[in-house]
Amino acid sequence: MTNICRIAGAFVVVAGLAPFGAQADTCAQLFRVGLNHATLKSTLVGVVPTPGQTLDPGLPNGGLGFPMWLTLVDGSGVVCTVVNSLTGTAHNSDNTADIWLGSRVISAQKANTANAFSNGLLALSTANLYSAVQPGGSLFGLQHSNPVDAVEAYQGGAATFGSSNDPLIGIRIGGVNVFGGGLALYSAGKKIGAIGVSGDTSCTDHVVAWKVRAALKLDGVPPFGGFDHMIQDISGGASPTGFGHPTCLNNPTAANDGGSILHP
Repeated sequence: MTNICRIAGAFVVVAGLAPFGAQADTCAQLFRVGLNHATLKSTLVGVVPTPGQTLDPGLPNGGLGFPMWLTLVDGSGVVCTVVNSLTGTAHNSDNTADIWLGSRVISAQKANTANAFSNGLLALSTANLYSAVQPGGSLFGLQHSNPVDAVEAYQGGAATFGSSNDPLIGIRIGGVNVFGGGLALYSAGKKIGAIGVSGDTSCTDHVVAWKVRAALKLDGVPPFGGFDHMIQDISGGASPTGFGHPTCLNNPTAANDGGSILHP
């Protein structure tokens, strides 16, 4: 498919972040403020450690130290860019073998969820939804709404996955995800889209997304809705806030989570 998102995504745009106009739901506008493939790739690589340090407790984001996928969607949910953190000939020769392949579509699903359920008044991360969608939760059943368009999500050649020509680009694939890794993006107080990160534990996915968003300086969430942290308050199977998320293997700590997790 040829479209403005795919064409613009092939270029590196050098621009400072600036307030968006009334129509902030196109990939072209995101590219004009520097959110292009090259910038997102380098930012993700700067946050994610070199693959192969599995279960090292000193990992900067906790988790498994696995490589990551990141998807950017615009304010209408269209996929603008898909990148991964694989670098060097030792790791990018086969992006279906050296990284969790299923996490590519999950990253797009997370981006769609954070974008679809955040606005100028309230920011909701995918991590906030875990407890809320359980039986008896305030958003029970949400995870079954807005399903992924499987026909669109799995098309194209694997060699292009994570490239500036990724087949997801220009597609609104939908999907609702209810664990960590999806965050809305804000510029000058306006929601402009979202990112989704996947490839490690869901807690580490959230930490990486948080650090990438902070590095891009797109973390000015609404004052009232400034709680899109991961809230790890589940005890005895219940979350006092109703928006809690479980802990994970090699759970990120206050020392390395970048301030993204509210620990017990």
